[in-house]
Amino acid sequence: MAAGGPPPTEMPPPGPPPMVRKLAVEVVDARDLVPKDGLGTSSAYAVADFDGQRKRTRTVPRDINPQWHERLEFAVPDPPSMHAESLDVSLYHDRRFNPSGGGGGGGKNNFLGRVRIYGSQFSRRGEEGIVYFPLEKRSLLSWIRGEVGLKIYYYDEPAVPPPPPEERPPEGADNAPPPEVPPEEPKDLPEVPEPTEAAVEVQQPHMQPPVIIVEEAPMHGPHGSMMPPPMHGHMMPPMHGPHGPMMPPMHGPHGPGPMMHGPHGPMMMHARMMPPQPEPEPEPEQPGPDGAEQYPPEVRKTRMASSTEHVRIPRHPSGGFGPDYYTASPRVISGRFVSTGEAVEPVQSTYDLVEPMRYLFVRIVRVRGIRACEGPYVKIQAGPQCLRSRPGHDVSGTGSPEWNQVFAVSHAKPEPTLEISVWDGQAPSPADAFLGGVCFDLSDVPVRDQPDGPLAAQWYRLEGGEPGMVTGDIMVSVWIGTQADDVFPEAWNTDAPYAAYTRAKVYQSPKLWYLRASVIEAQDLRVPTPPPGLPFDVRVKVQLGFQSARTRRSVASSSGSAFAWAEDLMFVASEPLDDTLVLLVEDRSMIKEPALLGHATIPVSSVEQRLDERQIVASRWFNLEGGMGHGDGGGDQQGQPPGFYSGRLHLRLSLEGGYHVLDEAAHVCSDYRPTAKQLWKPPVGVLELGIVGACGLLPMKTKGGSKGSTDAYCVAKYGKKWVRTRTVTDSFNPRWNEQYTWQVYDPCTVLTVAVFDNWRMFAGAGDDRQDYRIGKVRVRVSTLESNRAYTASYPLLVLLRSGLKKMGEVQLAVRFSSPAHLPDTWATYTSPLLPRMHYLRPIGVAQQEALRGAAVRTVAAWLARSEPPLGPEVVRYMLDADAHTWSVRRAKANWFRIMGVLAWAVGLERWLNGVRRWRNPSTTVLVHVLYLVLVWYPELVVPTASLYVFLIGVWYYRFRPRAPAGMDARLSQADTVEGDELEEEFDAVPAPDVLRLRYERLRTLAGRVQRVMGDVAAQGERLQALVSWRDPRASRIFVGVCLAVAVALYAMPPKMVAVASGFYYLRHPMFRDPMPAASVNFFRRLPSLSDRML
Repeated sequence: MAAGGPPPTEMPPPGPPPMVRKLAVEVVDARDLVPKDGLGTSSAYAVADFDGQRKRTRTVPRDINPQWHERLEFAVPDPPSMHAESLDVSLYHDRRFNPSGGGGGGGKNNFLGRVRIYGSQFSRRGEEGIVYFPLEKRSLLSWIRGEVGLKIYYYDEPAVPPPPPEERPPEGADNAPPPEVPPEEPKDLPEVPEPTEAAVEVQQPHMQPPVIIVEEAPMHGPHGSMMPPPMHGHMMPPMHGPHGPMMPPMHGPHGPGPMMHGPHGPMMMHARMMPPQPEPEPEPEQPGPDGAEQYPPEVRKTRMASSTEHVRIPRHPSGGFGPDYYTASPRVISGRFVSTGEAVEPVQSTYDLVEPMRYLFVRIVRVRGIRACEGPYVKIQAGPQCLRSRPGHDVSGTGSPEWNQVFAVSHAKPEPTLEISVWDGQAPSPADAFLGGVCFDLSDVPVRDQPDGPLAAQWYRLEGGEPGMVTGDIMVSVWIGTQADDVFPEAWNTDAPYAAYTRAKVYQSPKLWYLRASVIEAQDLRVPTPPPGLPFDVRVKVQLGFQSARTRRSVASSSGSAFAWAEDLMFVASEPLDDTLVLLVEDRSMIKEPALLGHATIPVSSVEQRLDERQIVASRWFNLEGGMGHGDGGGDQQGQPPGFYSGRLHLRLSLEGGYHVLDEAAHVCSDYRPTAKQLWKPPVGVLELGIVGACGLLPMKTKGGSKGSTDAYCVAKYGKKWVRTRTVTDSFNPRWNEQYTWQVYDPCTVLTVAVFDNWRMFAGAGDDRQDYRIGKVRVRVSTLESNRAYTASYPLLVLLRSGLKKMGEVQLAVRFSSPAHLPDTWATYTSPLLPRMHYLRPIGVAQQEALRGAAVRTVAAWLARSEPPLGPEVVRYMLDADAHTWSVRRAKANWFRIMGVLAWAVGLERWLNGVRRWRNPSTTVLVHVLYLVLVWYPELVVPTASLYVFLIGVWYYRFRPRAPAGMDARLSQADTVEGDELEEEFDAVPAPDVLRLRYERLRTLAGRVQRVMGDVAAQGERLQALVSWRDPRASRIFVGVCLAVAVALYAMPPKMVAVASGFYYLRHPMFRDPMPAASVNFFRRLPSLSDRML
């Protein structure tokens, strides 16, 4: 800029073209519609309604299985709120196609059914698939059947052609993009502590895969220009300076300022705010504090702030995000956290479950006008608390170091002053290092409450050094807030000095798919003739990452070149589906090692996705290459050259989106949704968790040789969302006061919360330290009353080699908010627990356990690559990876659970025995009278029994649980376990190989027996839960049904009821539903005591 001249007008860069979102609805076909024309057919057409727009398809005459294959497009006026909209598709019978006399054009068309699809189920173009929706009734008396196949997706396109790019003037040095600054390691690391005996006992040694930490590039946040308003000088508190006393002149109404202390003694100074300054140039984008990444738009943490759990994202014409997103953060690979096409819904919360904690926030942006130096840093002093920034970097080349860093200083005990000083990190002496400072009177600092916007940073004079010398300006903003502030998660906190491993974070599990590989047959294989007496033994081995599976022995043709298997192999694949499927065809006919007959590789991204069983996936032939041959006679001595044709393999590959990939134990599962987003149902409520704190924690490490210490943090998991609180260092009574929210799609799920001791913050470069577990708590959502907050303290129990130990207590506040009424609750509890594919094409128990182990390992590997990493030991402990291993203690616990269930029958038998023995004559007389009445009037048996059960349920309502129960040591038999049983549970298998194999086989068999015993116990406990009010919604439904049955059967003749019941039980298979009955679904949703077992 020329001196004295006006600044040149800088043309803003051309913005992105305006985008228009379109919703495409492809009406494919319908099946098994109700005939309406009197001749056994219907002339159907479809009408789609979206946001006041209505479009219809053509009419397919006289066909109850019509096919349209028509595409209807709708404009989306408000893309950010598309998730709140719904699409209604209705089918009608066109009366114009009726036979003559069957109804003219003046009549109303007959209704054939409708479906409603919510915006959260819409997928982005390229991810869509045909989904068959069952047709719903319009009223109670409607006769509706059949289903309609729809393909729904959305896409963005430019509304107008983008304007031609204009020539931009050269940007100044101040607008140069900042380089990526790696986070600074802590300067003064304390000595590495030693674990206590309890901590060593808690952390059992076991083999873990190496943790690979991938450091992501820091994400840059935009920083706009700011202009400070005119201010008058006022008195500033003392600050430290490097030179002796100094009295710089100051003109203001407050007179001279207070004393300031420097390295060479006290000094008097007058501090004042700057007069109005010209508007500074726009600030370049800076990385977040400590180089940590900021949350991308797909995944935003919800912590007592007014922001929501999910955020709506502007889309780019090419199907990605807008240009602002690419300049603000690294690109998020599709499927790692949330699919790029996934429409998410906001979660509103009041954030009132935790206590507010006051913090003094200081944002350091940049300085200017200081002398040239290397590595300047900023020191913040508020009473005894002191924080130091990372070295500043002159990214603009103008001698103005920049930080853009936020600090959070605990303000529980308010301090009167705040000192901010700038220092030279490369100065030879402290006297030469001081570059200036500024002081604030905290009584004048503004208080920011949500949902206020961020406080604008302002320029302040740096005074210090020689008396009366102004050394430069610093741009800062200071305010007082709480942990609800949106900058708190990324701020450097005085409670957690090691920011890289102590910050609170939100993690997302990767999107998991089941990959089904159906091995059909192979042809043109060059298989040598096996030795006499041995059959052909050709098998196919399939590998996906660390997973591998092998088919059974094949059925060979007469020529020995074609082999058939017809076997399905299942694997777990995670998005972004960048893995490769490896196929190996092996000849195991020889006595020696198997010979490779050929191999093939298939990218998982090329495999077709299937949403349900109706979608037919075509099989394909894959050429095999590179057979190795046998070392003995009958085959080539050398392997075939690369690319040599060695046969072909017939496969059918599909990514199954209709299953839910289980990564948790079935009895503590937190989500049952299928992988395909198009099959999701709308959420039924919101779960809010307030992690208040912990008390009475045991020391997990020793510092300085004798001092005990615990650096605790908390992890909560529900669905695909994991949350981790900040680490409160060196405290046995940490206070987190953090609040999180989840969307609940099924109330019959479990929230898991665990406390760990942080050891990774002491790990050096290349060192991997595992965090120690302190305890775990589970809360079943269905045991919570709607719209009621529960606050309780739960014991943290850990079973060690020495026995059960209480590690402390954790204080939680839980609330389940649900607007569902009784009809909605009835529909939820009577629907299948798992997705449709689990019942139509079930997976075996052994195969399901193997797939769950692969899913746990996949999730652990992904979360270990986060920053800060969530270690594999944390993930395995949260997911109960070792829940099905053999344990005498668990077997005894399950046995006593069965005895507890049978206690009701034993008590009834004892009561009947007492009645038979006339121990209470009056009771015996009443039983005789009741028996005569029921024999004389048998139609009263069922209604009387239902009435009695209803009365029992109402009686037990008085004794219903008042708060969700935590872990039960007595139920787990952990308080009475023997030492030898613990040794067997925790001890490794003996060394000899044969003994190891036999012992592992025994443990596997015993684990299956243990699981069966647990399932039997769970069924009886669910029966008890009908009237125990542990699940208040289920008990309310059950006692209401009992009352309705009692009233109905009192009024209906018993013979009619008996005939109807018998005919219904013996009904024809064509009238049966392949899905489980409503009563079975209701019973499976009832809670058991499995979630309270250790």
